[in-house]
Amino acid sequence: MSETTIVLVHGAFADASGFAGLIRELRDAGHRSFVAPPNPLRTLSGDAAALAAVVSAIDGPVVLVGHSYGGAVVTQASAGLDNVTGLVYLAAFGLDVGDSCASVTEPFAPPLLASTSYASSYDAPGAPGGPDLFIRQDRFRETFCGDVPVDVADVMATTQRPLSAAALGEQATSAGWHTKPSWYLVSDGDNMINPDAERFMAERMGATTDTIHGSHCAFVSQPVTVAEFVAQAIK
Repeated sequence: MSETTIVLVHGAFADASGFAGLIRELRDAGHRSFVAPPNPLRTLSGDAAALAAVVSAIDGPVVLVGHSYGGAVVTQASAGLDNVTGLVYLAAFGLDVGDSCASVTEPFAPPLLASTSYASSYDAPGAPGGPDLFIRQDRFRETFCGDVPVDVADVMATTQRPLSAAALGEQATSAGWHTKPSWYLVSDGDNMINPDAERFMAERMGATTDTIHGSHCAFVSQPVTVAEFVAQAIK
């Protein structure tokens, strides 16, 4: 039994229900303490503050697991959290101070997301300005979760939660990986973040790195493999 609490932080265009298979596999491996809080997806600073409030209330060590934009939130929040013992990135943004999710990927070829996403015609509720960002439902599976069954992907497309453009462009002001150990799982079939950008962020962090042959949501399609990777950080 692990006394470490595993905190799972979802990214954009999704919610924490996608972690169901991963949680089941980790439970089967003997881990019992999990939290999967909602990520507001409104501003990087505000989202990180919301996560920090949850984690600071946990008694005992915590491993933070971030997927996609959730990695940026984990990065920013973790710098001020003494009980965080490790950071796990699943095809996620490992930002440095001064980076935004938009800027860190600019040197790399645009992924499919660049042509399948769209902005709302209205200002994003709760964000400081600008629209919400969505993925076209008819292109959602191939963009976000190409190795997930069609019926599951259809539900994910319909229930997707938007990311505000403000959050995408906001710069990180802290980066916990400078002082905490990190693990990074690259998805080599990712159509959301260029896998070369993922490798760059992992190398820059000095993260323990592995690659999975899967989509941006490989933790949904291959929970056994991803659970084994996450377990390294808990040990």
